[in-house]
Amino acid sequence: MGLELSIAWRYLRSRRGSKLLSLISVIAIGGVLVGVAALIVIMGVMNGLQGDLQDKILIGSPDIRVMSYDDGMRMKDWRPILEKAKTIRGITKGAPFLQTQGGAMRVHGSSTGVKKGVAIVGMLPEGTPGADVTTIRKHATFGDFKFQSPDSTNHGVVLGNILASNLNAFPGDTLQLLGQTDELDPITAEFKISNMTVIVTGIFETGLYEYDATYMYMDLALAQQFAGFRNDITGLELAVNDRWKSREISDMLDSTLKEPVRMMDWQEQNRPLFQALKLEKLGMAVILLLIVIIAAFNIVSTLTMVVSDKTREIGILRAMGLPAKSIRKVFVFQGMIIGAIGTIGGLILGLLVVVVMVQLKWPKLDAQIYFIDHVPVIVLPLHVILVALASMAIATVATLYPAGQAAKLYPVDAIRHE
Repeated sequence: MGLELSIAWRYLRSRRGSKLLSLISVIAIGGVLVGVAALIVIMGVMNGLQGDLQDKILIGSPDIRVMSYDDGMRMKDWRPILEKAKTIRGITKGAPFLQTQGGAMRVHGSSTGVKKGVAIVGMLPEGTPGADVTTIRKHATFGDFKFQSPDSTNHGVVLGNILASNLNAFPGDTLQLLGQTDELDPITAEFKISNMTVIVTGIFETGLYEYDATYMYMDLALAQQFAGFRNDITGLELAVNDRWKSREISDMLDSTLKEPVRMMDWQEQNRPLFQALKLEKLGMAVILLLIVIIAAFNIVSTLTMVVSDKTREIGILRAMGLPAKSIRKVFVFQGMIIGAIGTIGGLILGLLVVVVMVQLKWPKLDAQIYFIDHVPVIVLPLHVILVALASMAIATVATLYPAGQAAKLYPVDAIRHE
């Protein structure tokens, strides 16, 4: 093996005894290097964007949601279910919530402002034991989630910053909420209309447009009154000690409760979005892998040119007794050397670019447009290993054809080659 490797290294160098690599070898190595570096950087960016979006989604989305199968999206007698849920190993916190839709407009004297559709979420006030299932309360930019209005009632609401801007509503302003309850009017046999006046007591910002532009939070009791739910709720929010075991814990909870309720972990709640991200990430990786495959064609052409250029030398080696399998190994080793140098160089270059991007928080973005001030990058060791293995595998496969052609040369014909 030492002889074949020595010959392979010699064939990679330029002529006249130079120890430098030949130009065609450098070009082949450069193709692999660029492909590997691009894969590392782009996959790191995709991981970073996916992780950032995941963190933002989980600001207002719990690890597990427990909801009723009832068409009216109402959970009755929920307190025993909550108590049972808290006894399941892995579940750390639990709280009820209510979600409904409505319209909101700012009231100023006798006039009203623009009307916007809002997603109204009722939750326990800040400070209630076990109420902080999600981290939404930590993202208040003004006020808090205690929902205490100036009249010492819990008629305060907390709005997303974009929703507040669209409503032209600021802390202390009065809003009128309109919605439809589940209660029927005994006279008209139509659903009753809910009309309620609330005070803006807080503003939050998550960086996720869906939350910031449509969500309004209020005290759970007030939301029950607005939606006509009485003591019912929409469901339960649960927090677990290991987010990646949410599905396992939800299955355990389902088998324990034996109630007509359904469990949804955080991945199932946002399945379409995460599936789209995975598909986009896969598509980007496949596209970039084509760069490495193109580099493999460079290796094929390089080795084919070397076979043509070294035909006489190959013939002499065969005449001296070097077997065909050793000739084949020479060119396989040559391609593997090109792949190894290109892969290692690509990994170093790619990781160096990633470090620069992380340290300098580059490239910069307009936070008002993209909701992030720079491109996040997360490089996973597994992805680095997979890229390196894929690059080496492709480089090795690329050597098979030219190595086979070299091994088929007959000594006499090779020596006569001009």
